[in-house]
Amino acid sequence: MSAVKIAVVTGSTDGLGRVAATMLARDGYRVWVHGRDVLRGETLVRQIAAQGGEARFLRADFGSLGEVRAFATHLLHELPALDLLINNAGIGPLSPGGAGGRELSADGYELRWAVNYLAGFLLTHMLLPALERAAPARIVNVSSLGQFPLDFSNLMLERAYSGMRAYAQSKLAQVLFTFDLARALRLRGVTVNALHPATFMDTTMVRAMNVEPRSTVAAGAAALMHLACAPEHSGTSGEFFDGMSRARAHAQAYDLQAQQRLAAISERLTGLVANPASAAT
Repeated sequence: MSAVKIAVVTGSTDGLGRVAATMLARDGYRVWVHGRDVLRGETLVRQIAAQGGEARFLRADFGSLGEVRAFATHLLHELPALDLLINNAGIGPLSPGGAGGRELSADGYELRWAVNYLAGFLLTHMLLPALERAAPARIVNVSSLGQFPLDFSNLMLERAYSGMRAYAQSKLAQVLFTFDLARALRLRGVTVNALHPATFMDTTMVRAMNVEPRSTVAAGAAALMHLACAPEHSGTSGEFFDGMSRARAHAQAYDLQAQQRLAAISERLTGLVANPASAAT
């Protein structure tokens, strides 16, 4: 394990990620802050420094797999090891301004699938060497109780599109990925879990949906920090949590064939293996 613990928190210039990055820095982690907005990222780094913490900001738009690769490559060059990866970056059912139509990523994939799921899938696989060097290390995928089963013949939702379905299937994909990766990492000193931090937190994403918040970002951050840092979860892996408690995800999350099929498709879509043209079949 590295002498100073290091954490990467994606989507950490606002909302849950921002609070988590601040709390981790307060607890002595050297934190890598991620987001698309340079001003917000650099402002957070200065605020963390003013409180005696240490953080650096690295910009990337996770709607582009090329930017995800560049982000991971930069981190691998900078990091001796990585103790904690929190995959928190994501977009909600509606775009800023309330638009709800189908959108594509820079790579031509359905945008919520690309940002909420594929970006974290690629980033995690690229950062695994650094995580293993820090073992015992942890990965937390910030998911949701809002889950919609994957139709493998329509992953890009060219049919029957809705923003909520797109969001919910991306969140279930995170859970399938969590369970599959946890099994692969079982003897490698890296744990991975998925978390629904809290329901309808008072975040920009929830406000964009015109939904009345039911919980606070602070409550979600407490659940996230507990799973990411609490000693009692040092060996916990391959679990889905609702707040502080273990929970059941959608039934498809436990289907080994679905997990393996999703992994194979995701490897091709992200370029971890060749022949992306056949990926969505």
